[in-house]
Amino acid sequence: MNWLQVFQDPNTQWILLGSMLLGLSSGVIGSFAYLRKQSLMGDALAHAALPGVCIAFMVTGSKSIFYFLIGALIAGVLATFLISYITRHTRIKQDSALGIILTVFFGVGIVLLTQIQHSDAGNQSGLDKFLFGQAASMIQSDVYTMAIISAVLVGMCALFFKEFKLLSFDPGFAKGIGLPVALLDQFIMLLIVVAVVVGIQAVGVVLMAALLITPAVAARYWTEKLHVMVIISGLFGVLSGLTGTLVSTMVSNLPTGPLTVLAATCLFVLSVFFAPKRGLLAKALLRMSVKKQITSQPYVQKVKEGETL
Repeated sequence: MNWLQVFQDPNTQWILLGSMLLGLSSGVIGSFAYLRKQSLMGDALAHAALPGVCIAFMVTGSKSIFYFLIGALIAGVLATFLISYITRHTRIKQDSALGIILTVFFGVGIVLLTQIQHSDAGNQSGLDKFLFGQAASMIQSDVYTMAIISAVLVGMCALFFKEFKLLSFDPGFAKGIGLPVALLDQFIMLLIVVAVVVGIQAVGVVLMAALLITPAVAARYWTEKLHVMVIISGLFGVLSGLTGTLVSTMVSNLPTGPLTVLAATCLFVLSVFFAPKRGLLAKALLRMSVKKQITSQPYVQKVKEGETL
């Protein structure tokens, strides 16, 4: 299959568009999760969504992505509430609360998944695909749903950008000027839940956290400005989805979701080495320049004469 055939295939077009939309929304909302030091929140919410998917199938008996999204969303919101409640009303720190909720919800999800697989409808459910994702199962209606949700996520981040920015860098000042910090915090959590729920079909509950955080971490190396970082993170997410889909299409028997995560990881590695100011190469060149300047004869002479640079 050549490149022209890849872009002409209708099924590939939907998968490509869905993966790119997923990368865009994940990269944008993941920037705020990363800056607020909640990188593990995406992992916890992704694992917490599994029992919601299983319960939705058990109640409806249908593999409709719409019902799966509703079930996963309810489970994610419940997990978010429990994490916040444990953190605020006990002495347990947030990282411990995340670990508790992640393991409990994921354990419940595995139990329900095993129960479904041994039931009469087990062979027809295919819910195990939600563990590692199956982007090839996306159809036109799924992509339409992802497009709407991605547009809402990006729109909300743009609309509340100033509030999210202040909450990410100085929540104390945000509370001092009268912003509803607790409400905004829960709102960001809700957006993360929605992003995770949208992505579990393509990437799966295991790898969704990587797609949520990796583009944001890579984008941080390229700029010091938040709005630029959010844009770059979204572009990195889109590029990861594009690369993962194309590679999985060109090479048989390779899953799209893990390849998308690997593409994002490659972008992160390139950012670590080749970012203009924060990259390792730029820092090495700067050290060499400073060392050369220090050891140069004019500099040494000025130091001897007591001059300042």
